[in-house]
Amino acid sequence: MAQLRRRPKEPWHAVSIVPRGSACEQAIALREKRFLSKEAPAIPLRDCPRKQTCTCVYKHYADRRAGPRRIDEREGVRLGRPEVERRGGRGRRREDGER
Repeated sequence: MAQLRRRPKEPWHAVSIVPRGSACEQAIALREKRFLSKEAPAIPLRDCPRKQTCTCVYKHYADRRAGPRRIDEREGVRLGRPEVERRGGRGRRREDGER
């Protein structure tokens, strides 16, 4: 019988690795990187020298993206509408000329 996979609640759900205790160098190097949940490496990491005592955990996010991405989000500057409307004339669709 085929196993049903549950759909994630968030399609872009992501995780990052939070090194705790005496974490290995790999975990420390990956702490700032976000992974889509289904692509995240398993904990303990493959080459972790402390596999038996690893205390690293995942931190969950609704989205893989981190921080502001657009200029107005980064700098707080809102770009206004242009003072002069440059759009004009008829559109390219046949229906645009039927007004």
